[in-house]
Amino acid sequence: MYDYGFFSYSSKEDMLERSRAFWNPNKTDFWQESGIDLVIDRREGYLFWDMDGRRLIDIHLNGGTYNLGHRNPELIATLEQAMQRFDIGNHHFPALARTALAEALVATCAPNMRRVIYGSGGGEAIDIAIKTARHTRGCRKIVSIAKAYHGHTGLAVGTGDDRFSKLFLADRPDEFVQVPFNDLEAMEEALRGRDVAAVIMETIPATYGFPLPEPGYLRAVKDLCERYDALYIADEVQTGLMRTGEMWGIAKAGVEPDILVIGKGITGGLYPIACVVVSEECSGWLKEDGFGHISTGGGAELGCVVALKVIEICGRPEVRSMVHYISDRFQSGLRAIQDLYPDWLVGIRQDGVVIGLEFDHPTGAKLVMKHLYANGVWAIFSTLDPRVLQYKPGILLGPELVDEILDRTEVAVAAAYAEVFRTPSRRLVTA
Repeated sequence: MYDYGFFSYSSKEDMLERSRAFWNPNKTDFWQESGIDLVIDRREGYLFWDMDGRRLIDIHLNGGTYNLGHRNPELIATLEQAMQRFDIGNHHFPALARTALAEALVATCAPNMRRVIYGSGGGEAIDIAIKTARHTRGCRKIVSIAKAYHGHTGLAVGTGDDRFSKLFLADRPDEFVQVPFNDLEAMEEALRGRDVAAVIMETIPATYGFPLPEPGYLRAVKDLCERYDALYIADEVQTGLMRTGEMWGIAKAGVEPDILVIGKGITGGLYPIACVVVSEECSGWLKEDGFGHISTGGGAELGCVVALKVIEICGRPEVRSMVHYISDRFQSGLRAIQDLYPDWLVGIRQDGVVIGLEFDHPTGAKLVMKHLYANGVWAIFSTLDPRVLQYKPGILLGPELVDEILDRTEVAVAAAYAEVFRTPSRRLVTA
């Protein structure tokens, strides 16, 4: 019997059967059929345990949600303290914690940023960003990147791959135009008609496998936006909060976006919140009709207090130094593994602790994911490019855990190589 106090299950199989019956049958069966029988139970730091008691190191982090680890003690203490005074608040009125977080966020952003709008999740925040851009420019068209992913809500889903938009009849090519990543000619062609409200891009597209922007590309896109009167929306949901070694990844490109979207990691993994930071120009609707977007849970004051602590932790000088150490250690360790299997691990896409591992096989990342899971590490393949493994270490990882992850990664890459090529691995280490 698995008794969790609030609910119980007789077995793991019982839990999975109820998951099929009452939650999501396709998603439940997908992982079972992929050889991933994971049901997360206890969690702490960058570790979690399956219902069966198996320990795993988390380098998926739910897209960066657990940037500071699962159940970070500082964040738990902050939330517990906040609960002595606050609840979610009332979205109709000026709010203590909401205002404090907005001021703190603006201070971390480019000088052109002025105000913050709140949602309860990243998809809603993207919807807010798109509505804001349309209001500011007075037109509807949005340009995004082919194979993009910006969430599954009403407007956000239209910016992403049609796998998600067609399912719900949300593909509207007259309103949402997509161009290839790193293709400036295609971007200019899309903007040339001066009928685009905004270009929206993840600084490094996550679900597409973290292809890196070519040098100068993001700055050039911003220049094109200015030339053709379009706004620039930076989706920093997965690249923000020091994951690239800077608070916001877009700052490394020297770009001041008009709108910046923050999600996942800002929650600390404890309380849902998402944020949209906008320039003075883009905050016009807040002065015209501040009730234009209402979100009961958006900017919940408990979430704002947690987010304030997240910002404070991420901004510490020692955390910045730790990110650079972790990044350098993974870079050298992964290169050593690649040197053993250059015809298998054919690409390492890395900016800070945003890492994609590219394999020379149509579903290579799925195979490596399975072997990593068997060896006690949880990473996930890129949905829109299953050749690429999303490999996302946390920013507070200690040196011993970094080395353990690399050791286990070498074992998994070797095992997947042996499975594909039907040949012994070139070297195995003991995890």
